[in-house]
Amino acid sequence: MGMGINIRERMAKRAALEIESGMIVNLGIGIPSLVANYLPDTCHVMFHAENGILGIGKAPEKGKEDPTLCNAAGFPVTTVPGASYFDSSIAFGMIRSGYVDITILGGLEVSESGDLANWIVPNKRVPGIGGAMELAKKAKKVIVVMNHTNKDGQAKIVTNCLLPLTAKQCVDIIITDMAVIEVSNDGLILQEVMLPYCIEDVIQATGAPLFIPDQVKFVTE
Repeated sequence: MGMGINIRERMAKRAALEIESGMIVNLGIGIPSLVANYLPDTCHVMFHAENGILGIGKAPEKGKEDPTLCNAAGFPVTTVPGASYFDSSIAFGMIRSGYVDITILGGLEVSESGDLANWIVPNKRVPGIGGAMELAKKAKKVIVVMNHTNKDGQAKIVTNCLLPLTAKQCVDIIITDMAVIEVSNDGLILQEVMLPYCIEDVIQATGAPLFIPDQVKFVTE
């Protein structure tokens, strides 16, 4: 189940459908960072970054980067009218106070109860947890975008996470290269299947029970 660029973009495009005008949104690194490219011009949101920006715009044209202006991952950005700057304590205070409407994060594992592991693999060096813990617990809606399986073909949606947790019972929606799954109080609900996969493919690649409703949408783009 390779992750070609078209698949990454399809996942980002689907995640963008969860965003509505007027929201404050925080995007994680990797595939989540592509989500902003798929918002229609009629959708006006303020993108938030932990390093102290509210109102991130599109990526700058090559050669027009401002060396003093970047997002939390260190990539150059632009700002939109009405943007503001502040220090990291204020940025994290906004998250902890519940002002972020949606966060879209990458994931290493998600459990059937919505536990998230996305910050460290034991014995591998990582830069740190960043704002993942605060975002996972305090954003009003948490969307995880990730491969359905790891590079060894093992399920990343599991009954119980084996990797160190970022936060417990925090994930609302999982969007993968195979499916869109809602995390509910009653377990995992299959909402959409990404063609060319079928429902049986998703069931076999998932390491936790899936509830299959009568109507499942099939996504072609």
